[in-house]
Amino acid sequence: MWATRSARTWCWIAALLISAAVPAAQANEAGRTKSAACSACHGRLGLATLPDAPNLAGQPAIYVEAQLKAYRSGARQHPVMNVVAQYLSDADIAALAAWYASLKVEVKEP
Repeated sequence: MWATRSARTWCWIAALLISAAVPAAQANEAGRTKSAACSACHGRLGLATLPDAPNLAGQPAIYVEAQLKAYRSGARQHPVMNVVAQYLSDADIAALAAWYASLKVEVKEP
């Protein structure tokens, strides 16, 4: 009986994990799509193409969200980012943050 209950518990845990992964995958896809507009400066995979643009790949989602919201509100100033961010919804910002956070960056010692 304990083994059956344990198996059922693990099935529920697996189902919850899978159901949590689906929205994350959808957010990543939404962020990937939305990031096309960012790629001119920040690169297709979040590695900057301009010397004054930061790399976004691998940045923690909470950091990217905070910075985009700061640009949107005007608390952080940048002539391009303030204009770009003002058109982003909270959902757009969350999706972009999830996308850039999902990108893995490898660092090698010289």
